[in-house]
Amino acid sequence: MENHEELRCIGCGTIIQTKNPEALGYLPQAALDKKSENEAVYCQRCFRLRNYNEIAPASLTDEDFQKMIVEIGKKNALIINVVDIFDLNGSMIPNLTQYIGKNDVILVANKLDVLPRSLNPNKLTKWVETQVRSMGLKTKAVLVMSARHEYDVYELLELVATHKKNRDVYIVGVTNVGKSTLTNAIIKYETGISDLVTTSRFPGTTLDQIEIPLNDDSILIDTPGIIHKGQMAHYLNTEDLKLVSPKKEIKPKTWQLNSDQTLFLGGLARFDFVSGAKQGFTTYFDNELEIHRTKSQGADDFYQKHAGELLKPSVSKNLDRHEFNVKGKTDLVISGLGWISVSGKATVAVWAPAGVDVLTRSALI
Repeated sequence: MENHEELRCIGCGTIIQTKNPEALGYLPQAALDKKSENEAVYCQRCFRLRNYNEIAPASLTDEDFQKMIVEIGKKNALIINVVDIFDLNGSMIPNLTQYIGKNDVILVANKLDVLPRSLNPNKLTKWVETQVRSMGLKTKAVLVMSARHEYDVYELLELVATHKKNRDVYIVGVTNVGKSTLTNAIIKYETGISDLVTTSRFPGTTLDQIEIPLNDDSILIDTPGIIHKGQMAHYLNTEDLKLVSPKKEIKPKTWQLNSDQTLFLGGLARFDFVSGAKQGFTTYFDNELEIHRTKSQGADDFYQKHAGELLKPSVSKNLDRHEFNVKGKTDLVISGLGWISVSGKATVAVWAPAGVDVLTRSALI
């Protein structure tokens, strides 16, 4: 296979090649010949993704992604760790400190724009700081932001300027946290060029490191997303990914439930109020995800009868049951899908596809 070793796809970072249509970085020779010398080059995979929203499977493995980030730990660098504030727990890189060594970290909690606007930004930042510390990650700074908002990008660049000290800057994170969107926002802020790097809802869009020169001779490097198999996105087909990656402000809904009542979250998950006094449970999910209330008695049969039709979308995997005794002000998180807030004493059960992480945390709201 002939590689154009100095030529990389600006969209995903992989080396351009013209021989194997099934391999990464493929671009037909005729299409490559039409490119001018200074024109940005996109591989066929990125071209189809950007223009037709078609995704081709990538041959890189989880181990490939892991090896890339381990190499960062051998360098003297500043790390921007991007997480999804809508799925904070599920978007933290497991054992990140082991990968990056002694390098400084700025944690960016992205996608602020999908949370309710009523949230106090200062309280939200403190909540993120507390959560991150409990996971063992030490940071130089925590910034809650939206990569879509120019002012937030300016604030991040100010933080980078304070902590960079002439080092290269690496943007790291799990898939679908908005790393490439953030990279594009920084490029636009610095140069005025829009949407240079390929972005999508699909996990694993960036396939290799994408290097962007900065004004002080250092480099901004967007790295591939590490796949976190505990997130719901990895169990959905491409049509349903929009339900686990909200683009608009979510609208919480409070359900007054008696014990022995159930909420079906489409056909993707289920919440049972097992026992406790009648109370409200507030759901935080994508606005397009349909929620159905029914009695817990007979809920199994209801699911078997309506999964994929009334309860849609659904998954092929069985739903595993997770029971919790809650004493109040607790979020029950279904990684990558959303959460349910409990304010009173209750015994509850959450059902989710086998492999998806289900956990409790101190209430975000």
